[in-house]
Amino acid sequence: MIRILLSIRLGERKMTQADLARATGIRPNTISELYHELVDRVNIEHLDAICAALDCELDELIVRVPD
Repeated sequence: MIRILLSIRLGERKMTQADLARATGIRPNTISELYHELVDRVNIEHLDAICAALDCELDELIVRVPD
């Protein structure tokens, strides 16, 4: 199973979803879907923008957890 750790990363940085949306230019609804892990597909450009805004690497944002 693939996990998106956006909620954890935002909490660590004391950022809101709205803060991230403003920092990245990604629609708030898209940020919310990622935050709640409701997505089946992820835009690579969005991942890059999120990693840049959160100053993290991709493996800190998305991980594979064995079923």
